[in-house]
Amino acid sequence: MTAWFKRKEKGIQTATEEKKDTPKGLWYKSPTGKIVESEDLAKNFYVSPEDDYHVRIGSKEYFEILFDDNKFTELDAKLTAKDPLKFEDTKKYKERLVAAQKKTGLKDAVRTGFGKSLGKDIVICCMDFNFIGGSMGSVVGEKIARGIDHAIKKKVPFVMISKSGGARMMEAALSLMQLAKTSAKLAQLAEAKLPYISLCTDPTTGGTTASYAMLGDINIAEPGALIGFAGPRIVKEATGKDLPDGFQTSEFLKEHGFLDFIVHRRDLKTKINLYIDLIQNKQVRS
Repeated sequence: MTAWFKRKEKGIQTATEEKKDTPKGLWYKSPTGKIVESEDLAKNFYVSPEDDYHVRIGSKEYFEILFDDNKFTELDAKLTAKDPLKFEDTKKYKERLVAAQKKTGLKDAVRTGFGKSLGKDIVICCMDFNFIGGSMGSVVGEKIARGIDHAIKKKVPFVMISKSGGARMMEAALSLMQLAKTSAKLAQLAEAKLPYISLCTDPTTGGTTASYAMLGDINIAEPGALIGFAGPRIVKEATGKDLPDGFQTSEFLKEHGFLDFIVHRRDLKTKINLYIDLIQNKQVRS
């Protein structure tokens, strides 16, 4: 039997073999079934225009949104993790690191940039969920600590964009130590009287939530982001109770006082700079 039609082009549909943060191919389908061209999605700050769904993006996209003309200096770009515990489960930790680096083009789950946002010098640390689930290991903690040090040295505001599955199990106690390390560095930032804006994105969970993600002078989040310590299933099993509607969404957390504001991605740059001006008691831009 002869086919009536033959497809001459490949890549018309988004790849579905695995979940990706940044949409690939010519089309992107949101969880509610809305379909949008990837080019239009990028122009709309990676937000689905019909249902306002905020697609997961990484440091590359956030830096494009927040830094003026996407110009910045990356700090500690070559810092990579070791394997002091010689950890191995179904695969050696060293092999996981190499595979993640090859797949993502990243050295680890966070990048730090220093540049200008609306003309003001700023340090931004941004996590990447594509790198081992945005897990927080020793390199993540070290890069955040060094980013805070740079902000103190330059006397500029510090912004943290969290997107994480929690502490990196392959580093065991070493990863848990990063909670205290980053929190102590943020205390030094506060002593220097420099602003700290924390942005929680989807998902922000585990040790990340238990440390720097919730320590901002102003804590903000994107719409619909999952934010919590343990996941909803674990909480339900531990409490033996049904969870309220919208449990652990950014809207639920704001309603219950854990967040100050929910900010649409298109407004991130102006809102973050507004909050910095308010903290520093500067004249608010019109």
